[in-house]
Amino acid sequence: MLFEKILGVFGFGLAVFIFSYHYNRRFLDWLRFQSLGTRDYIVEKLNMMFIEIEPQKILIGLSSLSFGLGSIVFLSFLPKLFPGIPFGILMTIVGWKAPKPIVDWMYHRRVKRFVLQMVDALSLMSNGLKSGLSVVQSLSLVAQEMPNPIKQEFNLILSENKLGVSLEDAFLNLSKRIQSDDVEMFVTSINILKETGGNLAETFDTIVETIRERVKIENKIDALTTQGFYQGVFVMAIPPILALVFYETDPEFMKPLFTTVIGWGVIMVILLLETLGFFVIMKVIKIEV
Repeated sequence: MLFEKILGVFGFGLAVFIFSYHYNRRFLDWLRFQSLGTRDYIVEKLNMMFIEIEPQKILIGLSSLSFGLGSIVFLSFLPKLFPGIPFGILMTIVGWKAPKPIVDWMYHRRVKRFVLQMVDALSLMSNGLKSGLSVVQSLSLVAQEMPNPIKQEFNLILSENKLGVSLEDAFLNLSKRIQSDDVEMFVTSINILKETGGNLAETFDTIVETIRERVKIENKIDALTTQGFYQGVFVMAIPPILALVFYETDPEFMKPLFTTVIGWGVIMVILLLETLGFFVIMKVIKIEV
């Protein structure tokens, strides 16, 4: 029995080695993209949120989370190799892929908070312009009175301007860091009106009203999509809940599901379908405003 397990592990490793050797260039290019590409993406997003972490630490964290989680799952299934190897690989992939959507969620939450703060910030800038302040002075007023993240972003605009970057370019850099239609509208309007001349205070008031109406619509849509999300989560929770009920009422009936190769195959298919269903639900309930 032990010899067969060792032979199986050796055969699996040999097959992986032969496959990797045959496709070594493609594999190395893919591995480099998955490692350094993911690392650079996370570092870029964190820098846009004023979170500074060394790229090497990000790569170490990704490797520890993915291979560490996969190793724990694999070791927990020993001496059974069949569920241990596929589930270990699956958890390794999940551990590697999970940080990217988490960072994206953090970034979008920050963008949403920034857009909500723009209502008060633009009203403050409008009042400052009406009282005779310049655009730079109005930005400084907002940076003093408002909390993060708008304070960080406006302070960066002012710092870039002091270092010789034109105000137009500094605002364009803002639109690259905060990717939002409302921010793009704000940056475009302020850059055009500074060149052509116009009433910036009235323009800011108009932008404020536009943002308020957009936020109202987004809140209504969020209320509807949240209902659909929880309905989907409830439907996805039915299979594991039923499995738990059956296991508690009749353990012998459910035992083959966890002790046979076919049973573990069924579990993997269920997890795959559950994951696919989750992404389909998220795609259906996502509405762009």
